[in-house]
Amino acid sequence: MILPIYTYGNAVLRKQAEPIDKNYPNLSMLIENMYETMYNADGVGLAAPQVGLPIRMFVIDLIAFKEDDPELATFKKVMINPTITNRSENEVSAEEGCLSVPGIHESVNRPESIVVQYLDEHFEEHTEEYVGFKARVIQHEYDHLEGNLFTDKVSPIRRQLLKSKLTNIAKGKTSSRYKVKTA
Repeated sequence: MILPIYTYGNAVLRKQAEPIDKNYPNLSMLIENMYETMYNADGVGLAAPQVGLPIRMFVIDLIAFKEDDPELATFKKVMINPTITNRSENEVSAEEGCLSVPGIHESVNRPESIVVQYLDEHFEEHTEEYVGFKARVIQHEYDHLEGNLFTDKVSPIRRQLLKSKLTNIAKGKTSSRYKVKTA
């Protein structure tokens, strides 16, 4: 089932998400619905707060970038209760967008590599290091669990220039080709 994606201005996007356990109701259905929602919106990652649930979980599938990097064709993950335990000092800038902030793309600096501990959909624990685009997408989705958006990371001048666009998104004065839930 395709879920509505909560957009900028919704309070759930600013809450710190809560951990879950393996008894979370209908977890496998939620994961399936989140993937379906993400694919429908042409996204590569989707965090639970983006579908209105303040829980520490996100899904990622980078197959859309297989032409750029064949290794990304098989990068599909569910991360439950993730914690980034290490970030490289070296930062890299790249353009990002977000399904919760439709129509806005900005350059964001992020650590080039990270180490993350998480549980998969079977509640098996993993500790893995990611570099480059994988690290960027994980950090972007992880930020959602912390109540942060990529627009918080742009320069103050750029943020000021985006203010009216963000206000319009919060008021529902934006268009997207997928189902959204405005504030």
